[in-house]
Amino acid sequence: MKKVATAIESVEQLEDRLATPSAQDRDTIRRLTGNIVILGAAGKMGPSLARRVKRASDLAGVERRVIAVSRFSDPSVMTSLEEAGIAVRRCDLLSPEEIRQLPVCENVLFLSGRKFGSSDRPDLTWAANTVVPSHVAFHYRDSRIVAFSTGNVYPLVKTSGRGSVETDAVGPVGEYAQSCLGRERVFEYYAREYGTRCLLFRLNYAVDLRYGVLVDIARRVYDGEPINLAMGWFNVIWQGDANSYALRCLELCRCPPRILNVTGPEKISVRGVAEFFSRRFGRETILEGEESGQALVSDASLCHSLLGPPEVPLATLLEWVAHWVEIGGPALDKPTKFEVADGRF
Repeated sequence: MKKVATAIESVEQLEDRLATPSAQDRDTIRRLTGNIVILGAAGKMGPSLARRVKRASDLAGVERRVIAVSRFSDPSVMTSLEEAGIAVRRCDLLSPEEIRQLPVCENVLFLSGRKFGSSDRPDLTWAANTVVPSHVAFHYRDSRIVAFSTGNVYPLVKTSGRGSVETDAVGPVGEYAQSCLGRERVFEYYAREYGTRCLLFRLNYAVDLRYGVLVDIARRVYDGEPINLAMGWFNVIWQGDANSYALRCLELCRCPPRILNVTGPEKISVRGVAEFFSRRFGRETILEGEESGQALVSDASLCHSLLGPPEVPLATLLEWVAHWVEIGGPALDKPTKFEVADGRF
């Protein structure tokens, strides 16, 4: 395992680290055939994933098109991807006509989805999370598809256990989580109808230094804001590790779809993390409420047995986040709302 850097000092260094492929990424790229399209490529994870895939291809000496698809409401994201040698296509994925114009590729990474604002526009959330997958799954029915999903499809479980595993019954809480289960069922339907090889990538809380549960807690401690303990436990994974797993999961696609929990190995305490940042910053922690004894946590043992453990451990993530907050590193202002227990986002 390569040595993990002790600190990240700038957005440029952060982006470079997120996009640096591992040896396993390069090995996967050498074995894969065909081009790779990334749908929903302008979100929090898409740009760094696209750059990682492109770099892995270049370093592996593989001639391959990497195509990033999004509406690209921020033109600077499109420009930065083009400068990295990535082909870009503007597309409103809610439009079946526009989806039909997309190039057919052997490998699909599907990142598109809607979470926040679900309480205000549940209709739009359902459309984004079920109608879009229907159009995409039909258009790419002959491809391999890694479809991003979420651990929110599971019910809350007792915090005394390890967390939900892939064989557990689903039990989504709230319309956002229900629509995510709908997304999974749509991909499952098309996979069974057309023999599409698919993997449902149930991700729990990726962390980039500009967003994520650890960042939310750190900034609240630093700014003297209260932290609610209603959802007292959680999982996280470094976004770079999540990107690596997504790429390598293309080789794990199956029909019927394979399900894979993707997160770090630990069940993490909100109280414990808040206390860590309190000591680190020398600031008081303001905690509200008590832990309920239930939380949304997943067990990713299967992922780690198939693809190896995450490269960046929790201790390093905590230090990176603390340093980033201390130096005034920028934030995306996209809170995770990790404390929400009723599924209303």
